[in-house]
Amino acid sequence: MNTVARKRRNTQPEKRTRTASPRKKLSSAQVGIPARPITFPKPQNADRYFALNNNPATTLMFASFSGIFPPGEQFFVESVRRYRHQISDERLKAAVSGFIGQESLHSREHDRLNDHFKAQDMDTDLPEQLVKIALTTLGKFPPRLQLACTCFMEHTTAGLAEQWLTNREFQTTSDPDMLNLWYWHALEELEHKSVAFDVWRSVGGRDYELKLAMMLVISTVWVAWLTGWGVLMARDKQLLNWRENARGLWFMFKPRGFLTGIAATLWPLLQKGFHPSQQDTSELENQWREKLFGSGGHIEDLYAG
Repeated sequence: MNTVARKRRNTQPEKRTRTASPRKKLSSAQVGIPARPITFPKPQNADRYFALNNNPATTLMFASFSGIFPPGEQFFVESVRRYRHQISDERLKAAVSGFIGQESLHSREHDRLNDHFKAQDMDTDLPEQLVKIALTTLGKFPPRLQLACTCFMEHTTAGLAEQWLTNREFQTTSDPDMLNLWYWHALEELEHKSVAFDVWRSVGGRDYELKLAMMLVISTVWVAWLTGWGVLMARDKQLLNWRENARGLWFMFKPRGFLTGIAATLWPLLQKGFHPSQQDTSELENQWREKLFGSGGHIEDLYAG
């Protein structure tokens, strides 16, 4: 009996301990923030004053924007990447990777666009250098406050992006050869508009930091950008071009104009409990993904993703 019992026990199947399989890492595309490595062709036939039917003031405003984007986006990336190791949420980790990838490509393409502007005697190095000085000043503040500054600037850029994608006057009066890069940039700004904010909240960001960041950015970066724009206007001998300046300023500052439309999106940022996703742009993003990358889209041929 004992021998049979032992034999039966010996033939019992061994229990295997199950080891948990490692969780698959999410990609940035899986969280809706893909880095799209697009290289835009240099404009061949674009008018020198490509915006608002050959309006110098508006064109030089966009040239100054393009000049400040590369250093600005480098600041954004560094302020977010500094906290990457503290993030435990897998979706946010993937979103940060997408944010860094998209912003790096924006910098590269605006550097190339700035070469085009400089070939047209629009020296975008000047606004770039002025904003670098402003960002160096912001870099002297504590890291989390720098991240709050990025949150404010990203929110501002998302407001710009909405204008690029919805302002029919801008779209119908600007040179088509120049628009696709701005459309692509705008779409991706909306796709990642919450990332810096979510990182800032995840590392203990406080509401007062956003208010302080707003004051710091306006008094440094905005002043540097406006100064750069003004000097570009002066060098181009356009400061006394009253008729065209009036037309450009009306486009920017009229009720629901290009810049006043952006200003209207800023104040909710200062309200308690604000989150960028409360300004829902998901439908706009879907429309423009189809317009840009769908069958027959504006830049379908430039992107194989």
